[in-house]
Amino acid sequence: MSGRLQAFRAERERLNARVLETATLTTKRFFALDTATYHDGALPARTKEMAGLAASLVLRCDDCIAYHVIRCAEEGVTEAEILEIFDVGLVVGGSIVIPHLRRARALLDEVLAEAGDGGE
Repeated sequence: MSGRLQAFRAERERLNARVLETATLTTKRFFALDTATYHDGALPARTKEMAGLAASLVLRCDDCIAYHVIRCAEEGVTEAEILEIFDVGLVVGGSIVIPHLRRARALLDEVLAEAGDGGE
């Protein structure tokens, strides 16, 4: 696993645990709602992750973009599909999305390289 991917996953897990240690009921409910939203339903989890990636690009949240790039790959979204999601985020969000698109592309390269190495 690449250093950047490993660092992102470890930091996200560590900080989520810390937030939840002292979280209010409202925060805990929001975290649970967020998790439940991405489960299979009328739309499969795969489709929801793609929507999450497009929205995250438009909102310019690098942590969310990284999370959804990783989850899209885990859900079997192809590189070609992810590139089209990048296009949707860029068209909807405009040129201000470009720096985030660059980082998303770099992360996707790492995710694909990891998958090519057999993953975890």
